[in-house]
Amino acid sequence: MHSFSEIITDPVYRHPLKYNWYQRFWLKHMNDKRDLPFISLLTIIHFTIIPAAIVLYTPLLHGIWWWTSAFIYFYFSQFYFKGSFGLMLHCLCHRKTFKTYPKTITKYIHWFVCPFFGHLGDGYFSHHMGMHHIESNMPDDTSSTMGYQRDSLKHFLKYWIRFMLTGVQDTFLYLRNKKRKKLYMQLSLNEVFFWVIVAALCFVNLKATLLIFIIPLLFARLVMMVGNWAQHAFVDPDKPENDLASTITCLNTTYNHKCWNDGYHTIHHIRPGAHYTEYPVIFRENILQIAMSRTLVFEKIHYLHIFFYLVTKRYDKLAANLVNINQAFQNDADAIALMKSRTRKFNSDRLIVLTTSALPVALITSEHSIKNTIQKNKVNTKQINFAQ
Repeated sequence: MHSFSEIITDPVYRHPLKYNWYQRFWLKHMNDKRDLPFISLLTIIHFTIIPAAIVLYTPLLHGIWWWTSAFIYFYFSQFYFKGSFGLMLHCLCHRKTFKTYPKTITKYIHWFVCPFFGHLGDGYFSHHMGMHHIESNMPDDTSSTMGYQRDSLKHFLKYWIRFMLTGVQDTFLYLRNKKRKKLYMQLSLNEVFFWVIVAALCFVNLKATLLIFIIPLLFARLVMMVGNWAQHAFVDPDKPENDLASTITCLNTTYNHKCWNDGYHTIHHIRPGAHYTEYPVIFRENILQIAMSRTLVFEKIHYLHIFFYLVTKRYDKLAANLVNINQAFQNDADAIALMKSRTRKFNSDRLIVLTTSALPVALITSEHSIKNTIQKNKVNTKQINFAQ
């Protein structure tokens, strides 16, 4: 455990000296110039991943050449670009990126581009925006971690298998019960459409379909559950609804540069409409509340490290990478005791009480209310100084 050095190396917005012609073209069609990196990523994907996937479906490659190309394709699509794309999708769900044909472009990304990375865009949006940010890991959240022992590999496997088998169904039932028709219809149509197309593509080229669409989907849903588990592993047993005390932050990690400051999960939950480049600034602005809530802030590690240390019960490793802001923890033993208390499984009686307590955030029942809630949490970007 170490003190907060106040040096944050995670990305904030830097206005470029000039834009090239391609950037100037897209700026005319975007709401926020800070989202230009998303255009760069999408452009690279359209010139590399998608053409390569198409070639793998054709008879141009055979035998060892096909398998060599398939290995290279899978590495770049599922390891090199997957994280950046998945967290870009997350950002696109929270903010309106395009001002020209926004619905058309969004549907194109969700329905055509997303499946190459194992995501079903409309389904992801419905789950993440229509449920997760409304319930915030509380019992009504169908991907809640509260009913599991969060430092147990056995419990994680139960959590992941349940999500794989019933996750779509559980999300559909939640949205239907909350009368969010548009969202559960999006979820259903996207899921059905994907599997119908994939079934047809299996007759065209089975091994290409497995490599390009089916395995990436299974892989993506594993990675998402690993991430959600780590992000919501430490839940305050007394105030589980307190996002400051029940989420984590990862500072000064290369992961934040590759995945759009995704390590700032605490900030994301308390200000879900903020742009990712604003997270380090908002973190500094809330540093006193973070210390008072004993928010778990880690440095130079990210969610995969935290997941591994949790399921192997290496609390010493977690404590070694913990940032002790304003001396919130007396020593490593104090920090470890707190972490263990926050990973403890909530018993069924407590979950029932929390479910029936009708927390205000769970009373939001319409898509219009969802949008208003997110809008209220947006940061006034004109008042933020992006200089570190």
